[in-house]
This record gives sequence, structure tokens and C-alpha cells, in this order.
Amino acid sequence: MTTAIVEQARAKINLTLRVNGRRADGYHDLESMVVFADLADTLSFEPADETTLGVTGPYAAASGATADNLVLKTYRALAANVAGLKGGRFVLDKQLPVAAGIGGGSADAAAALRHLARVNGIAFDDARLMLAALRTGADVPVCLASRACIMTGVGERLSPPLRLPALHAVLVNPGVPLATRDVFAAYKGGSQEHALSPQAVPHEFAALIDYLGAHGNDLTDAAIIRAPAVADVLAALRASPGARLARMSGSGSTCFALFATADEAKTAASHLAGAYRPWWVAPVVLGPRT
Repeated sequence: MTTAIVEQARAKINLTLRVNGRRADGYHDLESMVVFADLADTLSFEPADETTLGVTGPYAAASGATADNLVLKTYRALAANVAGLKGGRFVLDKQLPVAAGIGGGSADAAAALRHLARVNGIAFDDARLMLAALRTGADVPVCLASRACIMTGVGERLSPPLRLPALHAVLVNPGVPLATRDVFAAYKGGSQEHALSPQAVPHEFAALIDYLGAHGNDLTDAAIIRAPAVADVLAALRASPGARLARMSGSGSTCFALFATADEAKTAASHLAGAYRPWWVAPVVLGPRT
């Protein structure tokens, strides 16, 4: 009997997000400092003759039709370039909110690619993996390695891993899904002027907070137009004792606050969970993949 192997599909958090303009193909050029949380969906895999997907967990129903899931989409994308690709049975335990700006579906797809690479003897730096990732979604390449970095272009250009301190944070989602295309449709422009430099990113917590303060999320106002609850979440996070920085992740609707200590983050999470019961609240640690 074959034992299923397991991959963690870690939540992606955009500490910054800059929109550099729209390209001729309709996509937007972006720049974002990305980190990953110690909170994840779980994707198990067992080699089999037929490739299938089962979805469980609290957000299974919100994940939509199984046939449209990014796990199967990324399998098809890789199979198009790898003759005789071996597949199998995937089971996804969906713990992360859907359409929430934390890359849950993209992380799931990246976890599927890591499974498929191992079972098919494909090196993780094989160009076919990145091609399949890009064809699946803009956030899949950065989720493939799940390391803190600066992501540019449409998601295909990744800096070397950033050396960041462990960041104690609270994630909050108001239970309002936001489609990325809808947020971009409401985006009015007005990008920040200063580009990120991997060499300039501080390694110490206080200096990093100051640095992040100069690099925001260009999509925040557009997300609030589509989901006013985002403004309520940001206000509640900013009012939390000890919060050093509060911001929206990606295209929303999940927001986060950074704290100096784990105790401060846990205290804030406990208060927010009690005061705003419909909200999804999670204390996490953000950092590079280990």
C-alpha cells in the first residue's frame, strides 16, 4: 500500500504591492515584497493511474467546481510539456479563505507542482515547472519556492531570497471574497514612485517597519470600493495595541498587522476574534520557507 505524501501550501502575504502600469497584453506589471505564513492548506498526493482531486476542510465548498481547481489546472499545464507525466490522487484540506488576497489557490497549485516534480524526477529548477506555474496563475511562481522575495513583472521575475526577521502578525478576513479582476477594474492609478531594492531591504525589525511604511499597497483604495469592509478591518487592526503596521495583502480582502512580539500578536488576535465574530482571525509568523 502506497503512503500518501503531504505538502504544505502556505499563505502568501504581500507586504507591499506596487502597480507599475498595464501592459499591451492586458496584464499589469507589479512589484511586491512577498513573505509566507506558518498557516497553510494541506495537499496530500498518492501516485495513481488516474489523476483526481478531493477537497475537504472548512473552505471546501467555497473552492468551486473541482474540475476548475488550480491543482488540476497545473497538472494539465505541466502534462502539456512533459510527455508521460505521472499523476495521482490529490486530496486538498482547504483551511485558507478563498479569493482573499493570500494566494491560497496559487499555493495549492504550487504544492501540486512540487508533488509532481518529485514523483516524475523533475528538478525544481526545471524551466518546465516555471512555465506550468505561469500558465496556471500569476502568484504560482512565487509560491513554488515559498520564500520571502521581491516579485516583479506579472509574477515571473523573483529576486534572490530576502533575509528578513520573523514577523509576528495577525491576519484578518471579513468574510467578503474579492476577485482580483474586479479590484483592478476599480483601480484608478496613482502608483508609488520609489521602487524596491533587495539590497536596501533592512534585516532588523524596527528598520524594516520604517522601510515598509514608505512602500504601501496600491490596490487598497480600489479594494475598499469593491468591499468597504476592508476599511473596517484596517481600522480595527490599526487600533490594536502594539500594531506597528497594518495593511491589506494582495488584492484583498485579507489584511494584516505586524507586531514586535508573539504575545502582542496573540493578544490582538484574541481581542479581534471576540469583538468581530464573523471575521476570520489568525495569529501567524511570517518568514522565509525553511
